[in-house]
Amino acid sequence: MTPELITEPRAQARSEHREGPIARSIEQQTAKLPSDTWLWAAMGSIGISLFFQMTGDERKANFVGHWAPTFLLLGLYNKLVKLHGSEGV
Repeated sequence: MTPELITEPRAQARSEHREGPIARSIEQQTAKLPSDTWLWAAMGSIGISLFFQMTGDERKANFVGHWAPTFLLLGLYNKLVKLHGSEGV
């Protein structure tokens, strides 16, 4: 017996929920980046934050340290757009 393919119905985006031209062009450009770019950017910001913390510049360490979650969220969004498309179709 071969397992049947389970496919979920895809919802069509209503016209009032479609992406604008700017968002669509940004997503097309960022989709060209490898997914691990965002992970490396997050790890880099953590490393730079650690450097600033060790040199005693806590304001810069705190500022740069806050970039890591932003990079990870951007990477997650980018991955979802790559897998499912921005229009949900």
